[in-house]
Amino acid sequence: MTERGSRKKLAGEVVSNSMDKTAMILVERLTKHRTYNKYVKRRAKYMAHDPQNICQIGDKVRIIESRPISNRKRWQLFDIIEKTNNEA
Repeated sequence: MTERGSRKKLAGEVVSNSMDKTAMILVERLTKHRTYNKYVKRRAKYMAHDPQNICQIGDKVRIIESRPISNRKRWQLFDIIEKTNNEA
């Protein structure tokens, strides 16, 4: 059981940053299949609040659960784990 007040943290990769102050984060996780006991890769995309627009596509980031910021945004950028060299 989690403590009251502790917020979830997830790690993923930035797949889109075309929106203002928002980044789309792809989070992959492994879950065990009930019947076959085989590990299956599950993916989910989250919209995260990025107030300084510092995320670039391909960055590895950590996001944290927060209050609802907009209709689909319930996560905030916590920190950047690894930057990528995007040369345009």
